[in-house]
Amino acid sequence: MGKKVGIIVVAIIVALIAVNAVFYTVDETKQAIVLQLGKPVGGIKGPGLHVKIPFIQTVKFYERRLLDYDAAPAEILTADKKNLVVDNFAKWQIVDPLQFLQTVRNVRGAQARLDDIIYAELRVELGRHIMSEIITKVRSEIMTNVTNRSNIKASEYGISVVDVRIKRADLPQQNEQAVFQRMRAERKRQAKKYRSEGKEASMKIKANADRDRTIIMAEAYRKSQTLRGEGDAEATRIYAEAYNQDEEFYDFTRSLEAYKKALDPNTTLVLSENDEFLKYLKTVAPLRGSK
Repeated sequence: MGKKVGIIVVAIIVALIAVNAVFYTVDETKQAIVLQLGKPVGGIKGPGLHVKIPFIQTVKFYERRLLDYDAAPAEILTADKKNLVVDNFAKWQIVDPLQFLQTVRNVRGAQARLDDIIYAELRVELGRHIMSEIITKVRSEIMTNVTNRSNIKASEYGISVVDVRIKRADLPQQNEQAVFQRMRAERKRQAKKYRSEGKEASMKIKANADRDRTIIMAEAYRKSQTLRGEGDAEATRIYAEAYNQDEEFYDFTRSLEAYKKALDPNTTLVLSENDEFLKYLKTVAPLRGSK
């Protein structure tokens, strides 16, 4: 009985080994190539259960997902002769495992090829732009151009370059302080220019305001003098008409106004009794000492 159980166990183990040698599974995140004596046969295998010839055929699996490429920082010369230390990375994918196997063999070989391709394209593209453009204005356009050209070259190896990006773009340590000093000097120059332009504009505005004020004041003075002259003329006309209507009454009212202004308890007048100023006072109360 024990001998039969041992035979059954051995048979099961042999069967499992045979099944494992004949059947293989490709995960949905993978793609596979069957190699027969080192040569690919049967094309690319997608996800699912597949069959191979035991001991003669082997299976090589490759990722279908996006892979990361992270390059070491390297110096690149810009169009304005500035050195930049560029640290870049990329997303890439194996799109043709057969071509990939025949050219670069594995991921390590692919990384080496991508390092050459992407660095070369970055060097060419960044060399067409000045440093300020790379840092601010056209970085997205630069990355698109590098990605497209790298993808074309990498397609020879069954690789698709999906995206290339710059993580950091720094100045070499020895040039950093000098560039910062130039940047500060340039900003100060621009600030001085803007202040000068602002001061000039301020002076123009003040000059225009002073001119307008002078014109307005002159016009207002002219109008006031004209109105005052017209008022005086009208008053003179009214006085003349009143005087012509009753000259005696006009003289009387004017004399009363003069008495009111001239005669008060704190004022002493010394006048001749025949003075014209006393004309109406003499008719009211004869002066003391008069005959």
